[in-house]
Amino acid sequence: MADTIDSTALDQLFLGARTANKWQERDVPEAKLTELYDLLKMGPTSANASPARFVFIRSAEGKEKLRPALSAGNLEKTMTAPVVAIVAYDLAFYDRLPFLFPHADAKSWFTGSPAFAEQTAFRNSSLQGAYLIMAARAIGLDTGAMSGFDNAKVDAAFFEGTSWKSNFLVNLGYGDFSKAFDRLPRLPFEEAVKVV
Repeated sequence: MADTIDSTALDQLFLGARTANKWQERDVPEAKLTELYDLLKMGPTSANASPARFVFIRSAEGKEKLRPALSAGNLEKTMTAPVVAIVAYDLAFYDRLPFLFPHADAKSWFTGSPAFAEQTAFRNSSLQGAYLIMAARAIGLDTGAMSGFDNAKVDAAFFEGTSWKSNFLVNLGYGDFSKAFDRLPRLPFEEAVKVV
């Protein structure tokens, strides 16, 4: 592995990156979304299970379908975002394990316990959603992740009749930070970490 990445990359990914709540009127083309997925899919998951599934909403029709599920505080920033990503997980993710993890019978680890399968799918799709945020920043997009929405309404609108369930949403595009609040504080090392 290489040494620590340079300060410009650290700023783009972490130190200078901010959650976007307002958006420039710039399109995010489908090719950029393909680039985003091709980068985020490389992040590690348990047994390479890759249970996350993504819906990239770019159209006005798709956003209107999403609108009834959004909380009032998230409505404007979501409806004006160039893209809204539904980060979901597939409860039947294990069906793809013969392809994704071919050197063991990993599918059998999950088929006997729906609770274990759902826990694994939820945890790892959350990881993959975080990879989406970092990959988006790496390719020059801004993000705004949120959980202020009605999962059941999203699932009914987008995943009826499938084994997919929504986890959280991420707005994507080019942020307008002209009126952004100052960065909020983070917990110090001494308060958030134990070294044993």
